[in-house]
Amino acid sequence: MSSPSEITTLLVDWGKGDKNALDRLFPLVERELHRLAHSYMRRENPDHTLQTTALINETYLRLVDQNRVHWQNRAHFFGIAAQIMRRILSNYARDQKRAKRGGGAVQVSLSRAAILSNEKTTELIALDEALKKLAIEDERKSQVVELKYFGGLSVEEIAEVLDVSEITVMRDWKYARAWLSREISHGE
Repeated sequence: MSSPSEITTLLVDWGKGDKNALDRLFPLVERELHRLAHSYMRRENPDHTLQTTALINETYLRLVDQNRVHWQNRAHFFGIAAQIMRRILSNYARDQKRAKRGGGAVQVSLSRAAILSNEKTTELIALDEALKKLAIEDERKSQVVELKYFGGLSVEEIAEVLDVSEITVMRDWKYARAWLSREISHGE
């Protein structure tokens, strides 16, 4: 098991251009990335065609492409990973909604498939759109939602990433949940 300081040191070294640090970092963060991806995938349709491993791989590729990020610590890294995963799944949901045919989809009754697929896809897209609006109104509150709901970070970790107090994180979380609920219900 690696320590948070070891991960932070490797992130800082990677941010300074040390490619060897990235090679040593990935095995240390892989388990947590898998946990994040699994958390996201539990919220998806049971017949979702994007696999957890594919989500992790795509996230990793996008993380490696992050050139101008000055990594603060492991919580900052996982916060960005959570944002990337949310974007991947949101884009995937949009693509699925646009698709006219199901290709090699799993066989289920038409009524069940329509209900499950449309509800989950519509929910994810509605949440993504509402989060974008919230970010315009208050970016930090939107970040709190991403880090807590999608990233699975604790209040303490979110406070560390955003450099605010834990009380502020809890207040932002409470406000954002109410705001998102209202925004999504008005959109229906």
